[in-house]
Amino acid sequence: MRMSRNSPGWLNLMYVPVLLLFSLFIYYPFIQGIRVSFTNWDGFNANYSWIGLDNYVRMLHDKNIGTVIRNTLIYGAGSTFFQNAIGLMYALLLNQSIRTRGLTRTIVYLPAIVSPLIMGYIWYFFFQFRGGALNDIVLLFADKPINLLANPDANVWIIMAVNTFQFVGVAMIIFLAGLQSISKDYYEASSIDGAGPVSKFFNVTLPLLAPSITISIVLNLIGGLKLFDVIIALTKGGPGYASQSLSTLMYKTYFGAQDAGYAAALGNLMFLMIAIISVAALLFLRRKEIQS
Repeated sequence: MRMSRNSPGWLNLMYVPVLLLFSLFIYYPFIQGIRVSFTNWDGFNANYSWIGLDNYVRMLHDKNIGTVIRNTLIYGAGSTFFQNAIGLMYALLLNQSIRTRGLTRTIVYLPAIVSPLIMGYIWYFFFQFRGGALNDIVLLFADKPINLLANPDANVWIIMAVNTFQFVGVAMIIFLAGLQSISKDYYEASSIDGAGPVSKFFNVTLPLLAPSITISIVLNLIGGLKLFDVIIALTKGGPGYASQSLSTLMYKTYFGAQDAGYAAALGNLMFLMIAIISVAALLFLRRKEIQS
C-alpha cells in the first residue's frame, strides 16, 4: 500500500483538483463562448435561436472592425516595443552600482501594482478637456485648451503610452533578473579580446539575455492585445469607434447592445489573434535563442 501511494500513477491524481478548477472556470466558459457565437442570444433571455455563421459574416461586413483590429494591434505591438525598449534601458542602468538604484527600481515598478482602471483615471484627470492638468499648462501659452482624448489621431497613442508607463517596470524586473544571471566571466573574457561596451552589449549581453527577452515580449503582447481597463477609463472607446479595442467592443456589444452572440464572436476573434500572434512570437524568439 505504501509503495502504491508513492508510485507515479498515484501522484498523478494530485492533478485532478487543478484540472477540475480549470474545466470549471476556463474550459467550460471557452466552449460555451464558441457555442453562443453561433446563436442570437441577447445575454439575458432564456430563449434564443441557432443562427450558424451569421455573427461571423456580420463581423466581416462590419465597417468598424478594421479600425478596432488596427487599434488592438497598436496597443499590443506598440506597448510591447516601448515597454521592452525602455525596460531594457532601465535594467542596464539599474544593474550598475549606483547609490539610489534600490529606490529607483521601486519607483519604476510602483505603477505596476496600481489597478489599470485607477491608473487610467489618474491620467484622465491629466488629459481631460476641462480642468485637466495638461490644459492648465496649455492655457498659460494659448487661448484654447486641447482635447487630445477626443482626437482620433492622438487618443490611441495616448492609451498605448499610459499602458507602457504602467508596466515598463515589469519588463525592467524581468531584464534585471536576466542580467544578474549572466556570469562576469563572459565580460572579462571579452575585455581581454579588446571588446568595447557596444560590442559587449551586442555580442554578450543580448544573446545571453534572449530567454528574458522572450518571456517579456510574449507577456507584453498578451497584455497589450487584451487591453481594456485603461481604454475604458480614458476614452470609453470613443469618439465613436476611434479608440475601441476588441475587448472594449466585446464589452460594449454585450452590455450596451445586449448582443451576446456577436460579442462571443468578437471574443473568439480576439482569442485567435492573441493565440496566433503570441505563439508565432514565442516560436520565433525561441529559435533566435537557439541560434544565439
